[in-house]
Amino acid sequence: MQYNESQRMRPTGAKTKGGTDMKVIVAKDYDEMSEIAAKVVEDVVKNKPDARLGFATGSSPVGLYHCLARDCAAGKADFSKANTVNLDEYAGLAPDHPQSYRRFMNENLFDHINIDKKNTYVAKGTGSLEENLREFRAVLAAKPIDIQVLGIGVDGHIGFNEPGRVLCDHAHMETLDESTIDANARFFEHRSDVPRQAFTMGIGDILRAKKLIMVIPGVNKAEVAKGLLMSDEVDSRNPATMVKLHPDVTVVIEKEVADAIGYRAE
Repeated sequence: MQYNESQRMRPTGAKTKGGTDMKVIVAKDYDEMSEIAAKVVEDVVKNKPDARLGFATGSSPVGLYHCLARDCAAGKADFSKANTVNLDEYAGLAPDHPQSYRRFMNENLFDHINIDKKNTYVAKGTGSLEENLREFRAVLAAKPIDIQVLGIGVDGHIGFNEPGRVLCDHAHMETLDESTIDANARFFEHRSDVPRQAFTMGIGDILRAKKLIMVIPGVNKAEVAKGLLMSDEVDSRNPATMVKLHPDVTVVIEKEVADAIGYRAE
């Protein structure tokens, strides 16, 4: 399956300003956004203790993960039977590299909750890239994801699915856009250190999750948020808009983002 440029769609149900199915919550700030999103994830695990959780990296979900860790420590959340799979990983970075997504997940979540790390999966970034991709696809095919956490890039990417004429259905190797490299350069000593390629779930992999929870902090995401929330178009040049095709998606945005695009909750 391919996802091509822009197409119109009008599903039924709860509506955004653009007329599409989506639950949108406006949070007063980043902390409230993180609390709301964490509660959505925790509810899934409470209802299904052995749930498969799809996780994302980057600054957007860090607060969410800290909330999960806090609640787990307080006995309010239990991840002992859960298993996880991550959206993406840089090609060329070993698991112990300071900027690998395996290390990010360990430091921000897995080291702080009662999950068996053998039940967590982040694609391998080193070794045989072809074999790593085959393994990633096999893991995704083995068991459905019950809830997928998503952030959004300044160019609209979700995972590392960059804008383009065509988006991929399944996990693949993606060449990163210059805007993505610029955005991630702050995490590396030099811009030239940012990997140019990454493994990522495809758009289809994301849409096959049973439930999606997307967090959008920061006015630098306003333009792509506008395309997501204020229009009924899905557009491969703004990959985040593809989540409109999903029947169960919740988007939590900071009030400053909503104000910047003129979004008002009904």
